[in-house]
Amino acid sequence: MSPVVIAVLGVVVLAVLLALVVVSRYKVAGPSEAFIVTGRRGKKSTDPETGRVFTDNSGQKVVVGGGVFVVPFVQQRFTLDLSSRHIPVAVRGAVTLRGVKANLEGVAIVKVGGTEDAIRAAAQRFLMQQDGIVGFTQEVLSGALRAIVGRMSVEDVIRDRAAFAGQVAEEAEASLSGQGLVLDAFQIQDITTEGSYLEDLGRPEAARAKQEADIAEAVARRAAEQARLKAEEEIAVAQRTLYLKQAEIKAETDQAAARANASGPLAEAARQQDILAEHEKVAERQAALKDRQLDTEVRKPADAQRYAAEQESEARRVARVKQAEAERAAEIAAAQAEAERARLTGEGEKQRRGALAEAEAIEGLKQGEAERSRRAAIAEAVRLEGEAEAAAIGAKGSAEAEAMRQKADAFGQYGEAAVLQMLVEVLPQVVAKASEPLAAVDKMTVISTDGASRLSRTVADNVAQGVELLNSTTGVDLASLLRNITAKDGAGTDGAPATDRDEHLDRQGRHEHLGRRDRPDPRNGKVEITG
Repeated sequence: MSPVVIAVLGVVVLAVLLALVVVSRYKVAGPSEAFIVTGRRGKKSTDPETGRVFTDNSGQKVVVGGGVFVVPFVQQRFTLDLSSRHIPVAVRGAVTLRGVKANLEGVAIVKVGGTEDAIRAAAQRFLMQQDGIVGFTQEVLSGALRAIVGRMSVEDVIRDRAAFAGQVAEEAEASLSGQGLVLDAFQIQDITTEGSYLEDLGRPEAARAKQEADIAEAVARRAAEQARLKAEEEIAVAQRTLYLKQAEIKAETDQAAARANASGPLAEAARQQDILAEHEKVAERQAALKDRQLDTEVRKPADAQRYAAEQESEARRVARVKQAEAERAAEIAAAQAEAERARLTGEGEKQRRGALAEAEAIEGLKQGEAERSRRAAIAEAVRLEGEAEAAAIGAKGSAEAEAMRQKADAFGQYGEAAVLQMLVEVLPQVVAKASEPLAAVDKMTVISTDGASRLSRTVADNVAQGVELLNSTTGVDLASLLRNITAKDGAGTDGAPATDRDEHLDRQGRHEHLGRRDRPDPRNGKVEITG
């Protein structure tokens, strides 16, 4: 083999080897992978704020979705998984705003950020322990959940889970982004509480939902029952229609069968009917012939005889009518003659009654004049009688006046002693009249602190009133007269003082007109009177 060929073969082999090396060291990142190529020396940098000097490793090459050639023995390639991680998160006994302990379960979708800074940060922390992303994320989200739950009530968490999850994501975002992680989504899957808080919280709503469900079920059952009844009704109507139709068809069939069965008898009956009709025509013609024979032989002669009899009867009736009219005319003439005679008789009676009335009027005038004369005589007699009575009364009064005058003269001649004697005789009568009301009492009971003297004073008052009445009616002052007489006589005829005598007379008059049963009992002030 010539040296040229060997050289060419050597170059070719070398080229193939180089190509294999290049191919083997060139890497292409997958859709969910990031290559971190290290090997570059870091450079010294100074923090402008703090002045601290540190090694800047930002020169690490990050390849996402592309290819990179890794220099052998100089650089090293690492792969970081960028796919999303489904991380469950569970919190037990988290205390809510109202002190209720809640158990929360959720799920988070976490991935490494797509920027070079996020990939570098994630690679620095999780490149060699990428499974630690799950635990780190669970710790961060658990803390955020507890923090957010402590500011909310269970009702708020249940009412708006999306808002709750958003607040948790915001709370954990800073911690995750610092580690190069991105929280794509966070959802609360389940919320439970210790005890029966949630069950009690949802019990009214559950009861309402159950009630609505019962009502809806009842309505549905009612609708189903109505539909079933309507369907049964339609079935019944259809069956009735079917039965009617079957009956109608059967009737038509029976009728047709009957007509078919009766066709023979009907034809025979029709033939018989035609025969009868012909017989009827023959009979009618025979009857017509017989009628004409009777008309000729019997009816026409009979009609002629009847006509003759009718004419004769009419002639007799006309004769009777004429005779009746003549008789009626004669009766009318007689009645007219009688009426004329009666009219003439009435005129004579009228004249007679007029004369009689005139005679009675003359007689009445004569009787009135006689009555008037009689009444005038009676009035004159009454006048004369009245004048006589007046004259008699005047004469009687004059006589009484004269008697009174003579009695007064006699009283003047008698003097005061006679007057006193008359008064003494009159006083018992006055006392008796004053005591008459008490004497007529059947039973009287007097209750007074004055005792029985009240009754005696009552009688004395009556006597005094009687004396006063005598004084007012007659003008005779009996008390003054007695005082004058006693003043003139001094001690009086019996030598006793005048006052004692008056008292004696007073006591005597009381005792005379008060019965023994009427006397008062001075011991107890109560008097009982019975009559």
